[in-house]
Amino acid sequence: MTPNKTRGRCFDRDYEIGRAAAVREVQRVATGCDYGATSWTTRDEADRIVELLGLRPGMRLLDVGAGAGWPGLYFALVSGCEVVLSDVPHAGLRRAVEHSARDGTGERCRTVVADGTALPFGNESFDAIGHSDVLCCMPAKLELLQECRRVAREDARMAFSVIAPAAGLSDSERRIAIDSGPEFVDVDSDYATLLAQSNWRTLQRTDVTGVFTRSIRASLDAMETNAAALLDALGHDVYRDRLKRRQDTLFGLDRNVLKREVFVATTAPVR
Repeated sequence: MTPNKTRGRCFDRDYEIGRAAAVREVQRVATGCDYGATSWTTRDEADRIVELLGLRPGMRLLDVGAGAGWPGLYFALVSGCEVVLSDVPHAGLRRAVEHSARDGTGERCRTVVADGTALPFGNESFDAIGHSDVLCCMPAKLELLQECRRVAREDARMAFSVIAPAAGLSDSERRIAIDSGPEFVDVDSDYATLLAQSNWRTLQRTDVTGVFTRSIRASLDAMETNAAALLDALGHDVYRDRLKRRQDTLFGLDRNVLKREVFVATTAPVR
């Protein structure tokens, strides 16, 4: 039996929920951070992306779909770069401002309410771009990659994680993948193809499905351990909805119909 996914996820609600101590504890167990994030980027993954992007003081980074600031604020914290956090939900960006004050990155952080397919920046504005599990939560995937390319400077790099159906699935397996993953997990072509179509050159793609699976399992275990506190903070319906989402994702991962990858791409021409 395939999962019955709840559509129309409310990210504003998720960011407000992220304030609860029990929710932050679950996230610390699963990913190593407590920003109230909606992505599955772990601290180890974030450290690797800082290196892959070559972030350093003086560089300008754009984090698209930044939510409450993870991992963009962390990138700025450990590398000394400047960061612009862009997203649509106001609740997430308000949390990001709070986190930047806590982290001491406020002077190097800007937040902008903007859709990833219509960024309010001039051409070639950024040295590096990141987005974490954003493309699998929106339908306009090529448009976002094209817009990121427009605002990226020459020799810029972009790193992003994304959840997608595994390759070579039957029709029935693909249906399970779509039902198990994020709302817009389905993709018409491979992400490497979308990158080429948007004038990015893929440098590296890394399968991190195993780490993702362990994070989902750790999240479920922590939700059971902290069930009383979560029920008190979230209420029964919200708790059950969040538990169901993670169970659905694990269902797809256990059947090898979902994958999670990290891509690194550049605007630099082939030399």
